[in-house]
Amino acid sequence: MAQADIERTFQAPIDKVYACIVDYASYPEFVDGVSSIKILEQNESGARVEYSLNMIKTFNYVLKLTHEKPNKVSWQLEGGDIFKRNNGSWNLSDRGDGTTAVKYELDVDFKGFAPKAIINKLVANNLPSMMDQYEKRAKSL
Repeated sequence: MAQADIERTFQAPIDKVYACIVDYASYPEFVDGVSSIKILEQNESGARVEYSLNMIKTFNYVLKLTHEKPNKVSWQLEGGDIFKRNNGSWNLSDRGDGTTAVKYELDVDFKGFAPKAIINKLVANNLPSMMDQYEKRAKSL
């Protein structure tokens, strides 16, 4: 089990940050490790998305996402072959100056044995880089 959260200020307005987060189809273009996305359903209030991660081998999983435009996107694991649990959220707050306060929260547990120290390190090390990727994408919209 690993829990992590990270807070940042993105140099992009909230509508662009939110649009970036819910543009699941574009994830393979800018999120490291995401090799493909299959949108099973999507509307204003949420989505079901199958992710394929390429980490030495390819792993698939499905998340049920809930949209609360423009302030929150949360998710819960529906199933897959790598995670026992994958729940989390993006919480966004307009700072009023063209920037967005962003808090990303994640709670994951993997199937099979993986030492907790390694899981925590993997999650903690990847979060700052992932946040950079989302901020860069949001600024480009």
